[in-house]
Amino acid sequence: MKQLIAAMGLGVLTAGAAMAQDVTAYDYEGSFDDASFALENAIIGQGLVVDHVSHVGEMLARTREDVGSDVKLFEDAVVMQFCSAILSRKMMEADPLNIAHCPYGIFVTERGGKVQIGYRNFPEGEMQEVQSFLDGIVQEALD
Repeated sequence: MKQLIAAMGLGVLTAGAAMAQDVTAYDYEGSFDDASFALENAIIGQGLVVDHVSHVGEMLARTREDVGSDVKLFEDAVVMQFCSAILSRKMMEADPLNIAHCPYGIFVTERGGKVQIGYRNFPEGEMQEVQSFLDGIVQEALD
């Protein structure tokens, strides 16, 4: 989790498409709510179902004092998780240990008034097809 937060933090420092460590993040021109709505519609538009929305920003805000921190990381942050039966089967037939990458997640964050949409990068090889698929979903949400 620390690596994801650090990578997203680094991504906030750059304009346009940011690639920090194992994360790709794109700036979104609009509000957090609009970005979340656009992402959900892009996922559904692919014939997929959002299985879970993890409210990471709310959890971090709620537990900030409990863990002894006064740092506010995000105004808001969510991760939408979903799966593609077709891609997941293909990836796991290539290597059953690709189960470690499922479900797929795309995040929306707002930090310092800047909204970003992004995802964790996948290893070289067959998982690059999934990464391209996620990038396509993000590109649709950005339009």
